[in-house]
Amino acid sequence: MKTNEVWVYIEQNKSKINDVSLELLGKATDLAEKLKVKVGAILIGNNVRSLVDKIYSYGADKVYLAENPLFENYTTLPYSYVVVNLVKQYEPQIVLYGATTTGRDLAPRVASELKTGLTADCTDLQIGDYVKPSTKEGDKLYKDILYQIRPAFGGNIIATIVSPDHRPQMATVREGVMKMKDPDPKRKGEIIEFKDELPKILFVSEVIKKVQQEKSVDLKSASIIVSGGMGVGSKENFKLIHELAHVLGGQVGASRAAVDAGFISKDHQVGQTGTTVRPKLYIAVGISGQIQHMAGMSESSRIIAINSDPNAPIFNIAHYGIVGDLNDVVPKMIEAFKSIKK
Repeated sequence: MKTNEVWVYIEQNKSKINDVSLELLGKATDLAEKLKVKVGAILIGNNVRSLVDKIYSYGADKVYLAENPLFENYTTLPYSYVVVNLVKQYEPQIVLYGATTTGRDLAPRVASELKTGLTADCTDLQIGDYVKPSTKEGDKLYKDILYQIRPAFGGNIIATIVSPDHRPQMATVREGVMKMKDPDPKRKGEIIEFKDELPKILFVSEVIKKVQQEKSVDLKSASIIVSGGMGVGSKENFKLIHELAHVLGGQVGASRAAVDAGFISKDHQVGQTGTTVRPKLYIAVGISGQIQHMAGMSESSRIIAINSDPNAPIFNIAHYGIVGDLNDVVPKMIEAFKSIKK
């Protein structure tokens, strides 16, 4: 039964949906509107039926539900078995996954089984046409192909990748790069239940114990972020970044260079290989502005850059720039904001 729908794999843990899945539902509705098809969502787990209405509210027209006590914890073989068989039966044209630990495990397994393409860590998705040159019949035009867009070569170029000859077209998408749409609680949809018998061989592994560590910082929902880069100079100097963030009621971010130097933990990393953020205010301290970092914060509502180098690339996207020594500028900012609060 060929549906040609746009599907999103819904990642959930203990009946809590991962934000990236909700972000992808919003993007899927945009893609489906252009293709004039419906949006489907794959939901696998135990006692997860209660999540269906929320999935509808974020854009799904159909929920392909596989509910079984055996799906209590994610394991590769049974979950991929469900996704592969649903795809074979209903033939969507696009399937999207979050580029999470689970998504990066599941999507390649599904792609291999279906013998289709997969683009990892996409930062954008679009619909467009593609001309394949030099076929025996001449140039071949493919209409309404999924453009899978992602940084390549360390972020120095943006690559657009297509899979014109195979279906479904599949991609994993980084968390935070798609804007989550407001839910519409009035939306309703259709449940399609997966009831195939599960071969025992799928359950050769068992989850004995699950240990999860919460992130020490929530950058995605922060309205104010103060980030430090390699220019901060040391872990000791990063105390200034923490203090400024505290005075402003914000969170502390960092560039990859600062994380790699051991100034702060990776949970605080903003950028292409960290977290994509859109705060109301982003203060970049001692960050030169490599493209990898700017890819993760350029959509901030207001950007203030503090750097001793007047030619630092960060100034090209900053709304306000301060050229000066951060050890002089940041303490003055801290005192100024403290005096305002008094």
